[in-house]
Amino acid sequence: MDEKPSRSVFVLLTSHWLSMAGVALVTLAGFSWIFVLPASLGGHVENPYIGLLVFIAIPAVFFAGLVLIPIGIALGKRRVAQQLAALPDRRTALRRAGIFFAVMTAANVVIGSQLSYRAVEHMDTTQFCGQSCHVMKPEFTAHLMPPHQQVVCAACHIAPGTTGWLKGKMAGTRQLMEVIFNSFPRPIESALESNRLVSSTETCEQCHARQKYIGPRLRVTAKYQPDESNTRTETVLTMLVGGGALGGIHGAHMGPGVRIRYAAQDKKRQTIPWVEYRNTDTGAARTYLAGSGANPSLPVFEMQCVDCHNRAAHRFEDADRAIDQALADGQIAATLPFVKKTGLTLIQASYQNDAEAAQRIPEGLTGFYRQAYPDVAAKRTPEIQAAAAALLAIYQRNVFPDLKVTWGTYLNNLGHVDSPGCFRCHDGGHSTASGQTITQDCDTCHKAVAVEEPSPEVLKTLGITR
Repeated sequence: MDEKPSRSVFVLLTSHWLSMAGVALVTLAGFSWIFVLPASLGGHVENPYIGLLVFIAIPAVFFAGLVLIPIGIALGKRRVAQQLAALPDRRTALRRAGIFFAVMTAANVVIGSQLSYRAVEHMDTTQFCGQSCHVMKPEFTAHLMPPHQQVVCAACHIAPGTTGWLKGKMAGTRQLMEVIFNSFPRPIESALESNRLVSSTETCEQCHARQKYIGPRLRVTAKYQPDESNTRTETVLTMLVGGGALGGIHGAHMGPGVRIRYAAQDKKRQTIPWVEYRNTDTGAARTYLAGSGANPSLPVFEMQCVDCHNRAAHRFEDADRAIDQALADGQIAATLPFVKKTGLTLIQASYQNDAEAAQRIPEGLTGFYRQAYPDVAAKRTPEIQAAAAALLAIYQRNVFPDLKVTWGTYLNNLGHVDSPGCFRCHDGGHSTASGQTITQDCDTCHKAVAVEEPSPEVLKTLGITR
């Protein structure tokens, strides 16, 4: 009797070459998954493509095999009928075959559901979003910079709930098609530029409360001149961040009752000819125009966190300020003559690809000292090499020639040093019909304690030494 059900199952599975192929695929996928999954879940695999293999490629093979088995049985039904009819106890054989397939189907459903869940979970990881897709390399590299490097992509780019998830996956499918057919834009448009933003209330404000009073914050910025001694100066500002009903930068723009709308003339929202301010608590309402004002056809947006903090989790650096920071951190020796000026020239030069940059930037710095300062080149080789490595690192995390990403491609609207930023509206050129303008008074947002001083006294008083 034990041989009959085994034979019936064997007959069903070998009734057609498609069903046999299906069995082979299911078996192959099952064993592959068993061997690879523990290492992946244990965090012992750093290759970003392992996730694609474990949670997408292997499940695809697994489900393909499951589909082929019933198709093969259906196509070979005549052979199945003939061979099952030859069994002495046909009814018992069919019943036991049915039990076998019911149990296996239940097991496959469990396995399949886990694979599907893990696949969806994997596709929401930073590893999948940033490393599995080459076109996202610039954004992934920028995401490694603080302060949001531990926040997963899906937390900001996919709205909560089923609708948000579906929209995110539909957008991802469209982007996948663009990559497959090599039709994606170069450079990739930012979320602000492509108008595919998730509301700040659903992303930023899940962690940051707009009504919280933050208060003043001290900011110290070091700057090095492009002279032989790389002369250092420092600027000290107290940023009046504020918040809630107590004013400051946050309170003025997003305080209780405050609602600001604006019209943008370009996709990057750098030219803003029309601003509307309303405060439902005080009843204040003002409309500011710049030049000819807003064209009725221009898109209108309501101000939210990302209008200023547009590079909060993907910050690209300004070349000059990036070298200043490396000098301040000691990555580049500030005592190397003309290292600021030479380094800036090298990283701002045009290179065809990463390989050329990796060769020419170190060679350029070394060659400069060999020619202009042979004694320095002979005695301070390790420092020159360290400086060259730091310069190359700055270049590689900000410039991606194959994707047409270079200095200034992605503007940072926070502040007004690297780009117009605040001055898009606070330029003194936006005014109401009565002549009232959006203020450009520096003291509105920050107090300058020291401006480009060699050794500010306030830092000594605060005990901040560098």
